[in-house]
Amino acid sequence: MADFQTSTHRAKWIFTPRDLFEKREAANWRARKMLEQYGSTRLEVDVDGSISYPEPLQDPKDSAAKPLNCEEEQLMRVFYEQKIQEVCGAFKFPHKIQGTAIIYFKRFYLQWSVMEHHPKHIMLTCIYASCKIEENHVSAEELGKGIQQDHQVILNNEMVVLQSLGFDLIVYAPYRSIEGFIEDIEEFVQARDAVKIKLKELREAANFEVDKAMLTDAPLLFPPGQLALSALRNSNEVLNVIDFERYLERIITRQSPNASQLIESLNAIDFLVGKVAIPTAKDMRHIDRKLRSCLDPSAQDDGKKREKKSKHKSKRTSNEMQVAHIDG
Repeated sequence: MADFQTSTHRAKWIFTPRDLFEKREAANWRARKMLEQYGSTRLEVDVDGSISYPEPLQDPKDSAAKPLNCEEEQLMRVFYEQKIQEVCGAFKFPHKIQGTAIIYFKRFYLQWSVMEHHPKHIMLTCIYASCKIEENHVSAEELGKGIQQDHQVILNNEMVVLQSLGFDLIVYAPYRSIEGFIEDIEEFVQARDAVKIKLKELREAANFEVDKAMLTDAPLLFPPGQLALSALRNSNEVLNVIDFERYLERIITRQSPNASQLIESLNAIDFLVGKVAIPTAKDMRHIDRKLRSCLDPSAQDDGKKREKKSKHKSKRTSNEMQVAHIDG
């Protein structure tokens, strides 16, 4: 595998916070304009990656759907990034598949709004593409069946996902970096068997820390080695396996990075991990209703009809009970 320093990951997919803000604002604005013009944001995707737009509205006032704002989109993305972790865990996929799938998912939604492509479908396609690139072959049928979803949705979205990634499919996830650092730490402390057991615990704890970091913007802002170091530093604070400050000094001396800049990056990653909020299914209900109405306004109309019918039935039942009480 090519080195991270010369990779497309480093050259094209590490951003500044301002870059991320502008890309997401642009995608959200485009989806809002599409909702105004078409009354729907659903894009029909063919297996060759071609996209079809809805028919324009005769009267823009005909659409009652309200668009998601950027904060709601962010919650939706985090919710489905966590779902990627759950699905990969259920299939017992290696960490590298989970990490690659989440990075694909993050990159995809720098180009698109969740209002244009439902994240549930993109999530599955990202997992499928990750399995292929990491040579852990799972068919679309097997993946769809395992989570009770139509596998054709996975295949229909594959090309548009690959196109949106610019076909840059080699991803450097922090889990691999953790393995490298653990080997280096063994040499650093001249580890004996007892220490090796503790280092194994440190590695497992660091993987868990990286799982949390993967739900933030950190993988789009920092190289995987820094994500791994941040996870190891935080895990070591709990387990107290090595003198981590001395180990950082070794890295700085050997690789000649700017010491203050490295510490600043690790602290910034810690800050992002510390403030991440994982939305629950309950939190998502309102946002999901809004998303469904954007993707399919007729669903919103049907929902209102059912709600109106339910209220009418409830009122009728109440009246019948009152009549029965009077007759009694």
